[in-house]
Amino acid sequence: MIPKECKRLAEVDFPIAEVSRHAAREKSIRHGHPSTLHLWWARRPLASSRAVLLALLLPDPCDEHCPQSFKEEARALLSEPMSGWRPPGPTDTDLRASMLSFIAYFANWDNSSDQTCLRVGRALVRAAHGEEPPLVVDPFAGGGSIPLEALRLGCEAFASDLNPVACLILKVMLEDIPRHGPKLAEELRRVGAEIKRQAEKQLADLYPKDPDGATPIAYLWARTVRCESPNCGAEIPLARSLWLCKKAKRRRALKHRVMRPAGEAPRVEFEVFEPKSEKDVSGGTVTRAKATCVACGAVLPPVRVQAQLTAQRGGADVAFDTNGRRTGGARMLAVVLLKPGETGRHYRLPTKRDYEAVHTAQAQVAKMLEEWERGGKQGLCPVPDEPLPLMSGTFNVPLYGVNRWGDMFTRRQAVALSAVCDFVRSRQSHAVADLLGCVLGRCADYWSSGVVWAQGGEFVAHTFGRQALPMIFDFAEAVPLTDSSGNLDGAVAWVAAVADKVAPVARQGQVHCADACASPLPDESCSVYFTDPPYYFAVPYADLSDYFFVWLKRAFLPDERFRDSTDPSNPLTPKKLVSRL
Repeated sequence: MIPKECKRLAEVDFPIAEVSRHAAREKSIRHGHPSTLHLWWARRPLASSRAVLLALLLPDPCDEHCPQSFKEEARALLSEPMSGWRPPGPTDTDLRASMLSFIAYFANWDNSSDQTCLRVGRALVRAAHGEEPPLVVDPFAGGGSIPLEALRLGCEAFASDLNPVACLILKVMLEDIPRHGPKLAEELRRVGAEIKRQAEKQLADLYPKDPDGATPIAYLWARTVRCESPNCGAEIPLARSLWLCKKAKRRRALKHRVMRPAGEAPRVEFEVFEPKSEKDVSGGTVTRAKATCVACGAVLPPVRVQAQLTAQRGGADVAFDTNGRRTGGARMLAVVLLKPGETGRHYRLPTKRDYEAVHTAQAQVAKMLEEWERGGKQGLCPVPDEPLPLMSGTFNVPLYGVNRWGDMFTRRQAVALSAVCDFVRSRQSHAVADLLGCVLGRCADYWSSGVVWAQGGEFVAHTFGRQALPMIFDFAEAVPLTDSSGNLDGAVAWVAAVADKVAPVARQGQVHCADACASPLPDESCSVYFTDPPYYFAVPYADLSDYFFVWLKRAFLPDERFRDSTDPSNPLTPKKLVSRL
């Protein structure tokens, strides 16, 4: 055991440049990386967490209090032939340099599951702390980078967070996956395939294939307002860009023309075409919330755009008359297709069948709400009705009438997410239940009216491109049942890939939903108290996490984990204790 007064490696010449390089590279590592399990904001890089923790746990061999037995064992461990770090020379200074070189080498994501690195890293910790592994505590665990790296190094890990969404992520990563191993990923894939079969039966009418066999993979929408210029009144589709695809050898865009039927307001119609250059494509109709009418050129100021969209509760849904004909609201600009036997994406204009599917989804939601009201509004509203806060610069959508979390989703998206909630709820006793919660979170991230169509890559991006919820005037609606981006299969595959990669950690951690100011652990109980606390209000973690929380609590009812234990009247994540931190 190393004496308490012994200096640690973290206090000497830490290889910060190399570790930083590995930490920065992690942003480009996707499949299987724990950051892809479920979105969490400001997640700490694994590279820096692993390197700093190892440096905290190991003594400096140049310190006079460093035990000779540790130095001898460390020297033997770091003398591995064909290793990627510097082998130690004869002096204590050489041994220190070798240990720091190993820390930098082990920080590389590619080496995080390397058996030699794992064996050497764990053996070094054991040499320093004895057979009883040190306990590493993180009271602001969030996305779980620090406690996960503690488990990787063979330590005991205690992770706590006040946020239920964070606690779900932590439980999956630190308890469920290490407990069940790679078999859990296999089971998730099996259950995921079963859920997809059920979803295809339940949602098929909402996402119909084309008569020629083509499969829609995304619907591109624009919210709409009315021109308020005298003698105009044209509907303005709020599109930031008319480009559909901007690949170097494949360009598609929309062009518009104005129809002026006698006795009616002008009408804007679109067609899909192949532009030869940038100048062939007209600019968008909305910039910084100012809408330009293509029929008369009048500009609708932001305050009027906000007022009109507020009257539509954000304007993400279509307005139909009693005969099922569109009268306003969101307008479908184009449908993205995959055609049998043909490569690449194809684009077409919307048809009556496309709108009929949307009308069917609205009818389903109306029925769900009617049954809920007829039952005396017992239990949770089928579509999340919890309030959404207004935070200028972070949550701007309430300025446009998106005042309830359910308003972030079209009615068709609400039906699809409710179906996934039902699937999760039916498997609460199953080993993969918590992983299915992460699948639900990934689905919610891609199935909202805050999603954009990435023209350069031709895919559906996700809602949280940054740590905010801005108003997205033209959005993309992913089709859950296809093999393209944003689909149900993909959500299962990403979560299962993390389960595969995380499974080799040395032991299980312990996760508690707890206030950092009132830790359930006794004083002096841990070897390392290692945390990176939230940056106060720079990133409003709790408010952002409500986006996922409202769906998770519907999926896991009556699980007490998804209630605010500090305030039973609060329908969202805990926030009252922020003033105490």
